[in-house]
Amino acid sequence: MPTAKRLVCLANSRKLHGRCVAGREWNGTEGGGWIRPVSARDGGDVSEYERQYEDGSDPQVLDVIDVPVIESRPRDYQTENWLLDPKFYWEKAGRLSTSDLAALTDPVAPLWIDGHSTYNGLNDKVPLAVAGSVTGSLRLLRVDRLRLVVSRPGEAFGNDKRRVQGRFRHAGRQYALWVTDPGCERTYLAKLNGTYDIGGCYLTVSLGEPYGDACYKLIAAVIPAA
Repeated sequence: MPTAKRLVCLANSRKLHGRCVAGREWNGTEGGGWIRPVSARDGGDVSEYERQYEDGSDPQVLDVIDVPVIESRPRDYQTENWLLDPKFYWEKAGRLSTSDLAALTDPVAPLWIDGHSTYNGLNDKVPLAVAGSVTGSLRLLRVDRLRLVVSRPGEAFGNDKRRVQGRFRHAGRQYALWVTDPGCERTYLAKLNGTYDIGGCYLTVSLGEPYGDACYKLIAAVIPAA
């Protein structure tokens, strides 16, 4: 049998060719370090086949999961990466409630390096020139107010696709980051373009892999507070 990492799933987010799954290690009473299971493919995306339970269902945020892994595979600032073993199913070992998340949140601090923004975002990217100074790429935050904005951000440039952006304040800073939580996206893309205030919630924020000349901060999970 392979080695297994037990973690609380805190993200099962959309990625270009699959999903990015991540969570914190769980010993039954408290959380440990972050774990991101990755495949051996370029980009490390996890396919539906690779991440499924034996009954074919998909891991959900707050599931406690045993993930079969082969070895640690840190990559640049993504120190949390572990190579998954695709020959074995993932196993659901339990489930936490939203009230358990307070003990799993990271210390309140700015999200890595701020001061760099895209055309539509705010403090949403880290230039590659300074990304080497970053340690770790995952955070669980508690924010008092999240506003979700549904829009067509590329309309002026010929791109008609709609997207969902989260805007919030954390550690004294304002952020506007794109959402890659599939459930949240489906819910809000079904609504009209506009701004939706969902109040207090937990956010899993991920610093993605390099794209162009920067790495981008993404909201990988939106978990409404209990």
